[in-house]
Amino acid sequence: MNTTIASQYRTGLSRHNIEHALVAAGKDLNHLTPADLGPLEDFHTMGRYATTQLVELAEITCHDHVLDAGSGIGGTARFVAARCGCPVTAVDLTDEYCQTNRWLNGLVGLDDRITVAQADVTALPLPDSAFDVVISQHVQMNVADKERLYTEAHRVLGCGGRLALWDIMIGDYAELDYPLPWADQPARSQLVTRDQLRTVIESCGFAIEHWNDLTEQAAALMQVLLGQPANPLGLHAFVPEFRRKAEHLTRALADGRLRAIQGVARATEQPGTGLRLRSPTD
Repeated sequence: MNTTIASQYRTGLSRHNIEHALVAAGKDLNHLTPADLGPLEDFHTMGRYATTQLVELAEITCHDHVLDAGSGIGGTARFVAARCGCPVTAVDLTDEYCQTNRWLNGLVGLDDRITVAQADVTALPLPDSAFDVVISQHVQMNVADKERLYTEAHRVLGCGGRLALWDIMIGDYAELDYPLPWADQPARSQLVTRDQLRTVIESCGFAIEHWNDLTEQAAALMQVLLGQPANPLGLHAFVPEFRRKAEHLTRALADGRLRAIQGVARATEQPGTGLRLRSPTD
């Protein structure tokens, strides 16, 4: 298990700080709804807006079994379980996030619909063809071996399953400002271009059905979010230096150093072999 990636997100304070933020916002922990958690649980660009768009694009229904691969504290898993009424398995590498995820699921009454497991998304302890949809939001930026990542997604989906992704990719290769939300230092960032990522996904047995560059939209919305008044509820509740990280991300999206891609791909065949994609700096 990659302890380097886990250490990027582990603070020992996630549950404590989220609980404090909820109380500070006037929330009753004994009477929480999934919507109460919306402002603080979507750890990716554009937050809940991006999650909603992706779930709609992937056409998830109550008949699907969904894997949230790289689930963080479980915002996407809870949104899908509550909105679509389907069972969700949430997997994350960081044990602290998994524990916080389970706690929040219990608070909002979704623990009977969501299963949480600590695991590496490149070596999933899950059976073949167990899922209809795999959601991956802002995960591959930490994963050097992207072939293993998407081969595993294909394996647990089986033919016909959908991969729904929302991810950040490198733009013009200009130097980035750190820290960023997924990496405090360059060695922890494994960015590739949108064309390189699309190529490796296709090589792993997927047919791309949607591949939307939403960089301008993401930069504009992030600028609006950064301009909003301070609120106890937000990613800053459990992500250290969140505002600084978000400012660096927003500037890089605005000037083209980073790109934001929304995509849906369908598993169609057995994965190919031999294509091993790593970051341009490797």
